[in-house]
Amino acid sequence: MGDLLVGIDRARGAVGAQITAGLRDAVRTGRLAPGDRLPSSRALATDLGVSRGMVVEAYEQLVAEGYLTSRHGSGTRVADIPESRAPGGPDEPRDANDISVLPYDLKPGTSDMSAFPRAAWLAATRHALATVPHSRLSYGDPGGVPELRTALAAYLGRVRAANAAPDRIVVVGGVAQGIALMVQALAARGHTLLAVEDPSSATQRGLLRSNGLPIVGVPVDAEGIDVAALARTGARAVLVTPAHQYPTGVVLSPERRAQLTGWARDVDGLIVEDDYDAEFRYDRDPVGCLQGLDPDRVVHLGSTSKALAPGMRLGWAVVPHTWLEQVRELKQYADLGSAVINQFAFVQLLESGGYDRHLRAMRLRYRGRRDAVADAFAEFLPKAQVNGIRAGLHLYVELPPGSREDAVVAAAAARGVRVEPVGPMREPGPDAPPALVLGYASLGEDRLREAVSRLADACREASGD
Repeated sequence: MGDLLVGIDRARGAVGAQITAGLRDAVRTGRLAPGDRLPSSRALATDLGVSRGMVVEAYEQLVAEGYLTSRHGSGTRVADIPESRAPGGPDEPRDANDISVLPYDLKPGTSDMSAFPRAAWLAATRHALATVPHSRLSYGDPGGVPELRTALAAYLGRVRAANAAPDRIVVVGGVAQGIALMVQALAARGHTLLAVEDPSSATQRGLLRSNGLPIVGVPVDAEGIDVAALARTGARAVLVTPAHQYPTGVVLSPERRAQLTGWARDVDGLIVEDDYDAEFRYDRDPVGCLQGLDPDRVVHLGSTSKALAPGMRLGWAVVPHTWLEQVRELKQYADLGSAVINQFAFVQLLESGGYDRHLRAMRLRYRGRRDAVADAFAEFLPKAQVNGIRAGLHLYVELPPGSREDAVVAAAAARGVRVEPVGPMREPGPDAPPALVLGYASLGEDRLREAVSRLADACREASGD
């Protein structure tokens, strides 16, 4: 394609958002047809008199939304849009209750799928296919291929200060499978209760309950889980997110870390550490993992879900020796072991430095987006309080006093913005301050700013201001 008309009104500001909206509208109205090739980002930026970065971000956003496709060698093209998405415009969702059509999706815990390192992963997969002997493609060790366990031990020791010998690592299908295996192991050993942070992921609590072990919530404050309250529950196992608690965003303090590992020794218990968001700390170097403090009492769980993509279903568990054979056996019964080619490809990505390079690039991108959201709240809704450290892919926002979460969520949806209330993430108990948890990884900075502006309007409407 040669020239492409995209209208921009510089007096309105948010030029990047205007470019994205203009291109989206051109696709939705049929002005750009499926298969049409768009100008290069450099050419369109020159035509519009804007920075190339604005056009790149617009293209990336529309790829993430499914309006465009980007393939090496064929440029950026219009995707095949299902007819169900054709009516209406980006500012007029067909049904505010159908969150799948909202153009400003701030669902937490979602990474930027458009940033998946396709070229690096393709090269790593090709290397695996070219070098792995045929015999290694059969059923192997249920704990994972030795090469990956060795590479992970080195990586986790270097980056997370883990005490992770290769023979203590079990490769799993993401953190969810790691948690499921540990719950089954706990139940088999006679545990009748699992403590969890309160608030915590509603999806994760559902996973725990589906595996048959009752749970009890333990309050989280500015220093992390309340260990004294944990001790009063009678549980001897606990699931925690010490690197970046979900959803409050706090880090487990050094004092609480010592108290928690002390509790585990006192009750002959087990700590299951979900190393959630540990790769993404923007204000300082990440704190080392909890497992490094007491490898005999802590199971360390991690994955590539946030760093690469959740659909890869690739993760790891660093397991104490006294639990190792049981977990390996449960993994064997679960699926006979994780996909071999993906394991060998990940070895290559780790050992080549490609994984580190990708993480460095994503930290820069996500830090800018987090700062954009925080700055927008300060401007548009200063009565709201943004909590938690500068890290991860989500923000915990306490709403102005008197707000109702359900009313704000509904008013935001009517304006095309998806947000998640914190209420369903809490165990039943005393009322807590109304709050939302927002994801920011998949939208560009201009669109995030617009989303917060709309959310601020929704808060004012919901409160009657």
